[in-house]
Amino acid sequence: MYEFQSAMKTIFSFILFCTSLSCHAQYSISGRIIESDTNDPIDFATVVVAEVGSGDVLSGTTTDNGGLFDVDIDKENVYIEISFIGYADKTISDIFFINGESELGDIELGGDAKILEEVVVRADKSTTEFRLDKRVFNVGSDLSSTGASALEVLNNVPSVNVNIEGEVSLRGASGVQILINGKPSVLSDESSNALGTITADMIEKIEVITNPSAKYEAEGTAGILNIVLKKNEKRGINGSVSLNTGIPDNHSIGFSMNNRTEKFNLFTQLGAGYRKLPSDVENTNRDKISGREIVSSGEQFRNESFYNFILGSDYYIDPLNVITLSGTFTYEVEDQPSDINFSLLENDELKSAWMRNEVTSATNPKIRYELIYRREFEDDKDHQLLFSALGNYFGKDQSSSFTNAYTLGDDTQSNQKTATNFNESKYTFNLDYTKPFDEVWTLETGVQYLINDVNNDFEVSNESDNGVFISDPRLTNVFEYSQDVIGVYTTGAYEGRIWGLKLGIRAENTDLNTLLVNTNETNSQNFTDLFPSLHSSYKISEGVSVQAGYSRRIFRPRLWDLNPFFNIRNNFNIRVGNPDLLPEYTDSYEIGGIFIFGQTSINTSIYHRYTTDKVERISTFDDGVTTWTPQNIGTNKSTGLELNFKYSPTNAITLNGDANYNIFVRNGMFSDQVFDFSADQWSCKLTAKYKVSKALDTEVTTRYDSREQTIQGIRAANLYADYGFRYKIMKGKGSFNFSVRDIFASRIRKTTIDNDDFFTFSQSQRGRFITLGFSYGFGKGEAMTYSGGRRR
Repeated sequence: MYEFQSAMKTIFSFILFCTSLSCHAQYSISGRIIESDTNDPIDFATVVVAEVGSGDVLSGTTTDNGGLFDVDIDKENVYIEISFIGYADKTISDIFFINGESELGDIELGGDAKILEEVVVRADKSTTEFRLDKRVFNVGSDLSSTGASALEVLNNVPSVNVNIEGEVSLRGASGVQILINGKPSVLSDESSNALGTITADMIEKIEVITNPSAKYEAEGTAGILNIVLKKNEKRGINGSVSLNTGIPDNHSIGFSMNNRTEKFNLFTQLGAGYRKLPSDVENTNRDKISGREIVSSGEQFRNESFYNFILGSDYYIDPLNVITLSGTFTYEVEDQPSDINFSLLENDELKSAWMRNEVTSATNPKIRYELIYRREFEDDKDHQLLFSALGNYFGKDQSSSFTNAYTLGDDTQSNQKTATNFNESKYTFNLDYTKPFDEVWTLETGVQYLINDVNNDFEVSNESDNGVFISDPRLTNVFEYSQDVIGVYTTGAYEGRIWGLKLGIRAENTDLNTLLVNTNETNSQNFTDLFPSLHSSYKISEGVSVQAGYSRRIFRPRLWDLNPFFNIRNNFNIRVGNPDLLPEYTDSYEIGGIFIFGQTSINTSIYHRYTTDKVERISTFDDGVTTWTPQNIGTNKSTGLELNFKYSPTNAITLNGDANYNIFVRNGMFSDQVFDFSADQWSCKLTAKYKVSKALDTEVTTRYDSREQTIQGIRAANLYADYGFRYKIMKGKGSFNFSVRDIFASRIRKTTIDNDDFFTFSQSQRGRFITLGFSYGFGKGEAMTYSGGRRR
């Protein structure tokens, strides 16, 4: 907290100091902006004052509720530019001062239908770009993401899927590394909710990098998703406010604003809200040898109030040097009530029944601060030096009580309490240098240092016969985790008009240590790896290009994969980490192409991945209790075909679709059990967008995931759909948004394991989510959506 407060004080002091240097105005310009047809005043139009000759911007402002503006400057030889969405821009060059003042009177802006139409088209168009080592999907307007977080936006990107538990996969494979603006982020941490500060309106594009070059951190065997946020280049004050409500409870208010001048861009975002995330769960554990069976079903909630605050500033030292300092503070108050009904049967005869009630409360403070320095060079806009330092802190203070109320049979399950004190600190330092030698040759090099430290104090207490809770030493301990990774890389690229080639090599050293303090159990791993990459592209014609690539990746065990503490929310279905887990490695090969024919574009690719020390969650069964533990299980070979397309039969209708089919071969063994098998899996998604009018847009997305064989069982198929519409008012400055996610409440996660000794079944369902929101943008700001994010 101290570091965050110091950073914020630095920002404010810096801004106030520099602002004071430019407050000695000698001239003022005033006037009123009105519509040419109606003479009505135009609120929040942007007025920019620039110097004649150089074009340097001296000052700027926006009109008030009566269309009036008044701006101060310290030079006389100036002109002004006036702009507002849906109107033709206007420039006034003949400005004369009398006693230091220039009163321009009424200034008319005329509506420009062509400009308005272009704005609408640009806002809605989602394009696909093929780069040398990645595919770029410009987000456009995904209506079913209205009121949603970045996770739902990701779910609308071809090749990407976010399952009901919030796990992100790429082409059906987990182990995805998520970046923000090309840098590591806490987004991939299960213990974090940093997506709460990333809203749909803030995202410009998402880069899908299935075969990352050596420039990127080697983490993430399935590839990388890079979320690129919008850069607000609009002068003056711009911003947006939004209100959302939903069923189940999902209520939020958000405010976003930035003030851009020649030297500074001050930006901030405030948000608060309350939401409920219900989940219906069912579980069955059957011992086929003894005939004993445990059946449970009920409803779990994860409810939370949340408060988000972002503040930052870009300082343009000169045209070639920029410093960005920003901070984010998020505070969540959690409540997790649940009622689960349990039944114990022996040979199909009911022996006992009880309800397990959970009362959980937690507070989660989260702090993020970032310093970025970018140095560009005059010889080439891509010649640059970039330094960034990112710090993250996440804390959790949680207490839970579990009470069992029996309705039949003997009371054999004791009441329990748990207490958690969790603290995590993450720091990332990057230094990257890019040097283009000419229009086709480019060299990149850099170094990265990652630090991650965790302390988790976890205690389980059982109620004794006399009502006193006694700590259970088997389930109580302090877990300390630290992981340091240092990497260096170099890439060289040739990118001509017809073909390109990019080669790279990256070296990373990982130092991983875990300690169970109470029992003094330790695990230390230190390893150094090389990660080569190769990418090539060839342009056959204006409408046909091909791309090929190879990369080697690593998936390091995550914190909760290593943490060996039991989750006793359902003490007959528990998950526990494995501190001895090893990293898995993947060699990835791919060849693909993009084909553009008129209003149709098609992307297709064939890929192959070979993974060693594959991490899988293995279930063991003992006395009616199923325990899930991650283990390194042999190798996996996956070969697949992917197809994405976009088709616009008319200006009003757009169809986007993607399909993925892969065959995998598994070879592995655990505890004398052989896990050799081969299977296939496929999925497809179709989004239909229809522009009813300039003001009204509607969208439907459907997705199907086929049945899939897992290492021990079967995961059931899924078919579900989302719907949304947007209605714009006030020339696009205001927007009503409505969305329904999982229209038919058919998105259900079912997993079955059926072998000779035991049978287990688990099912979870979140259900239908309905959101209605209104947003309004002022200045040149666009209407935004804000929901605060989504728990994972």
